[in-house]
Amino acid sequence: MMRIIAGTHRGRKIFSVPKDKFVKPISARIRQSLFDIVRPYVTGAVMLDLYAGVGTVGLEALSRGASKVVFVEKEGICVRTIEKNIESLGFAEKAKVLKADVLSGLKWLEHFADYKGYDLIFMGPPYRTSENLPLFYSMETLTLVAEGGILTPTGMVVVQHHKKELLTEVPGLDHVRHERYGDTDVDFYRLKK
Repeated sequence: MMRIIAGTHRGRKIFSVPKDKFVKPISARIRQSLFDIVRPYVTGAVMLDLYAGVGTVGLEALSRGASKVVFVEKEGICVRTIEKNIESLGFAEKAKVLKADVLSGLKWLEHFADYKGYDLIFMGPPYRTSENLPLFYSMETLTLVAEGGILTPTGMVVVQHHKKELLTEVPGLDHVRHERYGDTDVDFYRLKK
């Protein structure tokens, strides 16, 4: 069972989906490490959680003081689970769930950040298809973030991906940090100065 790790809702349950739905939520260990790193960006932040799954990262951010989180997920069962989690945790005033395909573009999401941009963008694209074939969505999504102009000047983009998915330079973004947890890599980007 997944739970919120820290903040105002520490210890509260996060609902998930059946394991056969090929949704692999971020582990508690990686989530803790991630939030230790991005702590300065969370309080008061407007956050975008792409490929949100069941919303684990965005919910953790709300518990830790984010002012607003926009969740983007294309699978209906996941969208309903995020909505259930938001309701259960009492975050309805601070959360927006959008059913959409991230790869169709991101510029339209600026509206949900009141055209000011997002202070923190997290993406955890799926690693594999239901047929167990590898997926490599991170570079395409990073490019969409850079082209969409949706990151605030001081914001941070965090990408969780399989270690075999190699990330290269993205025009407009600087790679500032890399962490590895088993077969999972987490990379951190900021806007080029």
